[in-house]
This record gives sequence, C-alpha cells and structure tokens, in this order.
Amino acid sequence: MTLADKVKSVEDVFQVLDTEIASFQEWSGLHCASGCGKCCFKPDINATILEFLPLAYHAFKENKAIELYEKVKDQPESLCIILDSQRTQGMCSNYKNRGMICRIFGYSARMNKYGKPEMITCRIIKTEQEINYKNAVDKIVDGSGSIPIAERYYMQLMMIDDELGKTLYPINVAIRKALEVVMHYYAYRSVD
Repeated sequence: MTLADKVKSVEDVFQVLDTEIASFQEWSGLHCASGCGKCCFKPDINATILEFLPLAYHAFKENKAIELYEKVKDQPESLCIILDSQRTQGMCSNYKNRGMICRIFGYSARMNKYGKPEMITCRIIKTEQEINYKNAVDKIVDGSGSIPIAERYYMQLMMIDDELGKTLYPINVAIRKALEVVMHYYAYRSVD
C-alpha cells in the first residue's frame, strides 16, 4: 500500500466517522458551543501517528511540511501546534486534517467492562446541555440511539497500518512523527 493509499484509507474512515457523528448530533441535539475549543487547551492530549498522516501528507503536498516540522519539533509537550486561539470559528487551523481524537471527543462512547457504551464528552456539554445530554445517555444505554464507538474507529485505523496506528504519543509528537514518515517516504519518490 502506498502512502497516498494509506492517507486515503484514513480519510475514508474519518468520513464515515464524521457522518456518524453528524447523525448523533442531529438526534441528540448535542453540539459544541460556537468557538469553544476548550478541549483543545488540554496539554496532555494523545494521538497516533496514523491519525495525523493526512495532515502531514497534505502539508508535504503544499510545500509546508518543513515549516510545520520546524514548528513542532521543539514543542513536544505543549498544546497542539495546529491550535489557533485567535480564530473566531473554532480553534483548529487545519480542521479538515485534524486527528481522530479531535473528531471523536465529545461525540463518541467507550465500552465499559460490562460491554455497554458510555458516552465520552466534556463537562461543558454535560452541564450546559444537561437535558439533551441525559436524554442521549438514556437512548445510548437502551440501544435506541446510536453513537460512534471510539475503540471501533481506532481498530479501523490499526487495520490500515498497525505500526502507525497502535502507539499513542503526545499530540505534537504524533504530528512530528507523521511528518517524518511522509518526508522520509518521499525523500526519493515523487508525490503520488
């Protein structure tokens, strides 16, 4: 599988996930407050290399990979480098190519030890949209409402490339490593 094939496969997983999240948001009525982005200010967000492969690939194709690499290499433990707190419409400067964790947090569930889904979301949604949140939890528990299951999507990524999709790193380390994978791959190849 070429690197471009892997990127396309990751983007395909993200497209299905985004559709499932949109469906969940529609039936649950839950949504992020306009311009919130507070979850992005958590300094210990972890991600896999694979989920940031599309970001690295498109940065490379746009001749921005080295610039992005220089920005990320000295900030391994800081806030995500694509976070832009000056934006008025969301906080991500590259929303289209954000990682899985950025897509799935707030609108997914994990399976508990009893095999039942438990919603993963933020305190703001739980408190400011309390009625919709409680209704959504009830529908998820009784099976009448569907929600993306985080583990299933991470497994889909691992099926694309288990080496790049299994280890979690601090988000900037994952981005840096994704850039390294892309730049190394294309060091002696032309871009597909």
